[in-house]
Amino acid sequence: MLGVRPRRCPPLSVPAPAPAGDPASIPDGHPGRKPTIVREDLIAAALRLIGPHRSVSTLSLREVAREAGIAPNSFYRQFHDMDELAVALIDLAGESLRRIVGDARKRAVSGRSIVRGSLETFMERLRADDKLLHVLLREGTVGSDAFKRAVDRQLRFFEDELRADLVRIAAAQGLAFHEPALVARAITRLVFAIGGTALDSPPERDEALVDELAQMIRMLLRGAYALSADHKPARAP
Repeated sequence: MLGVRPRRCPPLSVPAPAPAGDPASIPDGHPGRKPTIVREDLIAAALRLIGPHRSVSTLSLREVAREAGIAPNSFYRQFHDMDELAVALIDLAGESLRRIVGDARKRAVSGRSIVRGSLETFMERLRADDKLLHVLLREGTVGSDAFKRAVDRQLRFFEDELRADLVRIAAAQGLAFHEPALVARAITRLVFAIGGTALDSPPERDEALVDELAQMIRMLLRGAYALSADHKPARAP
């Protein structure tokens, strides 16, 4: 993920829950339970339950149903199981973050500002207590195989967009780029790995962390340019 400093970004958005309706009309006789529910209600309930020391993988179906105000059996009308709910959260987080970082890239004016602007935007989202981003960073290491596959799918989306940026910037500068897809993968995995560890570090470290990440990324980029030059075919005499 690749200077103008990005504007303050809005929080990653979760659709507003549907109206709860009249609890007195619920046929099962349980006060406070909702007669109808949509997927967004369960997503919002799960987000309220997770935190810095609580991941989606530790939530139970009954906990989420109770938080959403429904009977546990009603959960299955929207999701097959907790894995499917977690995957929906991960997909929502990836889509939202790609949109925010994409806006930062569009505002950038050079390759260097794309790197810096994207990193600053990423760290802003990290510190904005956006639980969706925390889900994306944590579930790829502690979640189930289904969670990990969902996170990996979102990371590949980031890699594809970054690869296109790298090729575009190199072409605009009249340069060749060695293995842009591999470089995009290295940068994306680096940023997300360090972002995961940054969740447990103080915010005062963020500026230094952005500086370090930006330098690492520049090293990767320069290496790719150098390798491209090394692989140029020799000119005929």
